[in-house]
Amino acid sequence: MKQISGKDFIRLVQKRGWILKRITGSHHIFTKAGHPERIVIPVHGNQPLKIGLLKHQMKIAGLNEADL
Repeated sequence: MKQISGKDFIRLVQKRGWILKRITGSHHIFTKAGHPERIVIPVHGNQPLKIGLLKHQMKIAGLNEADL
């Protein structure tokens, strides 16, 4: 699986209609109307997200590997 930074993943979820609700420290919290879940994306410079976290957040956002 391709690695992606938190900043780049934020751009992807925003294109899918997710809205930034708040920022707590380095964690950006996104919500979307009609979805009870929220997406929490850590942004630590340009460090790539861990694979397990990325897969879980992609599942919530409705993204697949081809979207990266």
